[in-house]
Amino acid sequence: MPVEREIRLAPKRAIALVLAGGRGSRLKQLTDRRAKPAVHFGGKFRIIDFALSNCINSGIRRISVITQYKSHSLLVHLQRGWNWMRGEMGEYVDFLPAQQRIDETSWYQGTADAVYQNLDILRARSADYVLILAGDHIYKQDYSVMLRQHIETGADLTVGCIEVPREQARAFGVMHVDEGGRIVGFLEKPADPPPIPGKPDRALASMGIYVFSAGFLYDQLMRDAADPTSSRDFGKDLIPYIVPRANAIAHRFEDSCIVNPGATEPYWRDVGTIDAYWEANLDLTAVTPALNLYDQDWPIFTYQEQLPPAKFVFDDDSRRGTAVDSLVSAGCIVSGASVRGSLLFNRVRVNSYCRLERSVILPEVEIGRHARLSRVVVDRGCRIPDGLVVGEDPEEDARRFHRTDAGVTLITREMLERLKA
Repeated sequence: MPVEREIRLAPKRAIALVLAGGRGSRLKQLTDRRAKPAVHFGGKFRIIDFALSNCINSGIRRISVITQYKSHSLLVHLQRGWNWMRGEMGEYVDFLPAQQRIDETSWYQGTADAVYQNLDILRARSADYVLILAGDHIYKQDYSVMLRQHIETGADLTVGCIEVPREQARAFGVMHVDEGGRIVGFLEKPADPPPIPGKPDRALASMGIYVFSAGFLYDQLMRDAADPTSSRDFGKDLIPYIVPRANAIAHRFEDSCIVNPGATEPYWRDVGTIDAYWEANLDLTAVTPALNLYDQDWPIFTYQEQLPPAKFVFDDDSRRGTAVDSLVSAGCIVSGASVRGSLLFNRVRVNSYCRLERSVILPEVEIGRHARLSRVVVDRGCRIPDGLVVGEDPEEDARRFHRTDAGVTLITREMLERLKA
């Protein structure tokens, strides 16, 4: 097949596997009930919506979501919001939960094992390329550009990479590349990360995004499964083994990211800690945020309830319903309260005389009268009691709730129940 035609058809001949089975333990109690990809983000979305939307916008419409840890919330969201694909046209978003398909005594042992245990399903789908994605990052990327590079370079494996300062690269898996972009070494959290050729102060960090030629991937998964010393993980085992033995190419995120005009750098966030999660959500309240959720050319799809518009009531001197520099989602009522620099998800009610500042409030939260909340993340379904003050006394906040070193306080239903005891 001519190369240009192969490139044009590549998205239709690829399948995407979204790894969505992890807990995300650094998000603390926010993932007690749900896997990290199911965590709410941006006022109306779930984290996984970004990887799935990237697939749709890139022309990849055969998508399987691999689940394991506390997947009920995630599965309900996907069934409600991602069931519009046309099966008769070979399109789907389906689920690959841990089923003990290979070994009836073992659940998924690692990211590579999660794919290996579904090898019979993957082979039956007759794909030429397999796109492996993490389901827990926030970014907008055209995967078809990465597929094009994979085909043009004749790669066995293409790894999505993002430029980071060398001192920050110590926290990542780092790709050592030559001047042509071929990966010549892979180092996991190196003390002295290798620089990018021509950029001595920058390094290439793996994003956990991989394009494999399908047959090559299946052979490597079988080889790895037969290795008793392997931990069955892409980043720890497969990629380090492949790099010196096959044609592995680095794909730079800047070449395929969807950039918001005016942004200073490509947007990619791992919202894996409470601080990072809080900051990424509140970044959206900026006048021109780095992540553009209003882009109709690259929309982010999700499940959306039929809810009434947000409502702001009372205009008295003593209580005035206002929201400034904030995102307020559908179904919210701000009743005689002040909301500043905050993000409110669906169906939040903020009662009279409240003050919210720099806060992220998840769905179905009710905040009682006279409460004052600052620098908080409030989990779904919480009922904040009248007069509760958080964000003004660090010691008191840490005693009652989970407070990070950076001063962000996480509030959950269980924490509030303990206050009543």
